[in-house]
Amino acid sequence: MSDTFDLVIRHADVVTAADRFTCDIGVRDGVIAALGRNLASGAREVDASGLLALPGGVDGHCHLDQPMTDGLRMADDFFTGTRAAVCGGTTTVIPFAAQEKGGSLRAAVDDYHRRAEGRAVVDYGFHLIVADPTEKVLREELPQLIREGYTSFKIYMTYDDLKLSDREILEVLSVAREHGALVMVHAENSDCIAWLTDKLVGQGRIAPKFHGLARPAAVEREATHRAITFAELVDVPILIVHVSGKDAIGQIRWAQGRGMQILAETCPQYLYLSAEDMNHPGDDGYAGAKCVCSPPPRDADNQEAVWKALKQGVFSVFSSDHAPFNYEDPQGKKPGGKPQSFEHIPNGIPGIETRLPLLFDGVHRGRLSIHQFVELTSYRPARLYGLYPRKGTIAVGADADIVLWDPEMRTTIRNTQLHHAVDYTPYEGREVVGWPVHCFSRGEQLVASGQYLAPVAGRGRFLPADAPSLV
Repeated sequence: MSDTFDLVIRHADVVTAADRFTCDIGVRDGVIAALGRNLASGAREVDASGLLALPGGVDGHCHLDQPMTDGLRMADDFFTGTRAAVCGGTTTVIPFAAQEKGGSLRAAVDDYHRRAEGRAVVDYGFHLIVADPTEKVLREELPQLIREGYTSFKIYMTYDDLKLSDREILEVLSVAREHGALVMVHAENSDCIAWLTDKLVGQGRIAPKFHGLARPAAVEREATHRAITFAELVDVPILIVHVSGKDAIGQIRWAQGRGMQILAETCPQYLYLSAEDMNHPGDDGYAGAKCVCSPPPRDADNQEAVWKALKQGVFSVFSSDHAPFNYEDPQGKKPGGKPQSFEHIPNGIPGIETRLPLLFDGVHRGRLSIHQFVELTSYRPARLYGLYPRKGTIAVGADADIVLWDPEMRTTIRNTQLHHAVDYTPYEGREVVGWPVHCFSRGEQLVASGQYLAPVAGRGRFLPADAPSLV
């Protein structure tokens, strides 16, 4: 008699965004086939007693092997990045196929598929980055790509090689409305940043800490309000990404209070890092560069505002914004191989593996509920990015992306124990409570007792996305 299931996870304390129950989980052909007590035997069985069974994390904002300008290079490709992701409890990633100004959006997608093929360990989708919304892009390429399953795209209000004018933003939002896509917005005022940067550099204030002074909360607040205004004019939902503090949160609350569909995302750096971290000189006087990202980390009051907004439902998703640049690297945080003025430090920090443990520690400390944790890190990103119910929940018919957490495990984060290809973590030495110990992707165990099992590179599948679901 053949086994009924390929895998049975016994005595699972299952937590979803809405429910919690104890049962066995039966998996067949990579899909959850049954939830119940005393299920029939499986070819493989795992005892989950004392652990929490959560749906695998969906990281809806990360950067892997993204083509860069000015000779820069990201440390993580689709193999090392997805390896780190699953070791941190994330079983689906959605990085960005980035259009270059003057280039084709279709060409960016084709190039990104080449970079991912045969490399990814876990399943993945693509967002688009629209940097040059020409008539052809707006009327031909973008609508066709949306129909093919690229239903979310990011636009920038800053960075010279990426930013769009106000008119261009309105045009992109109009396409999203017509074709049912979701626009993600990096909201910072480019001209204000450029003006402040010129003033600081002219005064010789070039250390990493001045990155924060060049991008104060006011420039994020203004751009957030402007993005909201554009969304109101076009009558389309938008997602404000990597919100750093109370000023931008105030704008988002105002819009949500008026009934507008303004969604928001935040990241671990805005809960755990501060402006002071960019002021740490280190041995070379430059270590603050390790925490340079945009918007920058702010202060303790802003950290508290982000925690409160998470608990109160202002944010829909919690992402890593993993941007993996090595510190000791002439193509990374030290362009040309030496410390640089803050405006030349590549923006971004690694965090794809530490995203979930850092937020889970907030569950341990009572900052949010376990159901909110699942909603922010798995359920809502799966819905927003058109992957639910295949991803984002533990239910019959869903992919068997299941992570077993030890909720009491104390771990001190050390870069030597992480699985990315970056030579540092900004969270070095931070203790967290709760860690993913067993991770399954479509029923295949990729992590056991915290140890990566070295699955075949390329087992991850590309996931075309359905229309976004905002509910």
